[in-house]
Amino acid sequence: MPLRWQKIKLNETTTPLKHQAKKHFGQNFLIDQAIITSLINAIDPKNEQLLVEIGPGLGAMTKPLLKKINHLHVVEIDRDIVTWMQTQYTPTQVTIHNIDALKFDFTSLGERIRIVGNLPYNISTPILFWLLKSVKSATVTIVDMHFMLQKEVVERMVAKPSTPAYGRLSVMLQYQLQMEYLITVPPESFDPAPKVESAFVRCVPHATLPHPAVDETLFAKVVLQAFGQRRKTIRNTLKGLVDDADFVQLNIDPQARAENLSLQQFVCISNYLSAQTK
Repeated sequence: MPLRWQKIKLNETTTPLKHQAKKHFGQNFLIDQAIITSLINAIDPKNEQLLVEIGPGLGAMTKPLLKKINHLHVVEIDRDIVTWMQTQYTPTQVTIHNIDALKFDFTSLGERIRIVGNLPYNISTPILFWLLKSVKSATVTIVDMHFMLQKEVVERMVAKPSTPAYGRLSVMLQYQLQMEYLITVPPESFDPAPKVESAFVRCVPHATLPHPAVDETLFAKVVLQAFGQRRKTIRNTLKGLVDDADFVQLNIDPQARAENLSLQQFVCISNYLSAQTK
């Protein structure tokens, strides 16, 4: 069960700079020391590991991470924060990449990368899919990723079939990642406080895909189309791709909805269609 914090010590802040949070960057700065300590323990950084922090903000996790490792890469789009960070850390401590995380080439940093971050909630899903491209790299290994996200998003990420939160995001991320919901974090743990609860999640790329798709582009198309109208049956949503005879061959109930299908079943549909085109 994920840990839920009930008592928040707001007077113990790690915010060393008076900085007005910028809404267009989705900035909500983590300020609770008890939560921060738990996050660092969950990450368990080791010296000499290659760590990258997305959105370091005012250093809530940056400082404790640097107590565990020699050097940290950070990706920060806010130039004001970058300017401040340059006064706080030396280049031997921190390498600052002043760029949008959605444009940054994470594979350029090294061979074995660990990624952490308090992701802006307004672009968290695009960042996750952007990082999946790095997971597929033949020359770079992403060891793991630890992220603070909107609780609803994390629930969707780890959701099981036939549950309300299960959807396209669940299937596409679980295809490549093993994920664990770690900690629930209340709004009061941030400044400014968001209107929603947050959660911390661990994502570990599969060493070997449990259910590999022959054509991953086709697999993504099947999943997207199936969940396009999630209240309809897959007989209707996959019309034009799969007919009743195909469902019989696949041993899948055409009256089921997309939310009832497992990752393995989506891959089976995709691989079946791939075989038909050969």
